[in-house]
Amino acid sequence: MTEPAPGSNLGRHVFGVAALAFGLITLVWHDYNGWHQPRDLIYAAAAAQIFGGAAIQLRRTAKAGAVVLGAVYLAFALMCVPGIVSAPRIYNSWGNFFEQFSLVTGPAIVYARLSSAWSRETLERIGRILLGMCVASFTLEQAIYLHATASLVPKWLPPSQMFWAVTTTVAFALAAVSLFTNRMALLAARLLTMMLVIFGLLVWVPLLLSDPRSHTNWSEFAETFAIAGTAWILADLLGESPSVDSTEHHPG
Repeated sequence: MTEPAPGSNLGRHVFGVAALAFGLITLVWHDYNGWHQPRDLIYAAAAAQIFGGAAIQLRRTAKAGAVVLGAVYLAFALMCVPGIVSAPRIYNSWGNFFEQFSLVTGPAIVYARLSSAWSRETLERIGRILLGMCVASFTLEQAIYLHATASLVPKWLPPSQMFWAVTTTVAFALAAVSLFTNRMALLAARLLTMMLVIFGLLVWVPLLLSDPRSHTNWSEFAETFAIAGTAWILADLLGESPSVDSTEHHPG
């Protein structure tokens, strides 16, 4: 397998830091993302996120860290399924599932990237499709809850909160299409990463400063950067291919 180019592991490091922070937040509040799960499960999840977030930083332990993080986020994704089954027309549970599943996608790519089970082309295709599904869900979630999305946009940001809610929804949709079709996928992954980082900085940092005692603010902050880390991991993977640039495309 081709060795990653220098500087191409930033996504893994960002994801690991976010996961570690998520674990500390879970431990301090004795709760994961406001889901009110049993204490034993919460402590196990916090320990897994802290261990996995630290382990994924080092190449020799990255695969183990990826397995632990992938397992814990998959468990939380599956916990959303009963809500989907009981009320399939309410998109909130679907949105929660794909938010958690996006956190599975990042460590899954890291694990596969450090293994030799699949060819680079196959890994890139799987990574694009998995993250593309999640980004398509982000598009639907923002479109369905557009006014709630607009309320999170800083009021001082011109021209209006609704403008940025619509613009970012369209941006999510374009990114999903690009990832599915492999048209400018590397550029899409990089722009998606940048947009998510901006969300974290402009939306959640001010909310944290205004209300640092809010568990929701802390968990959403960590989750946003973890999802950004996943997009960054995919961008790092796509950027390794010497034949890929921002204008080239391949079928499927």
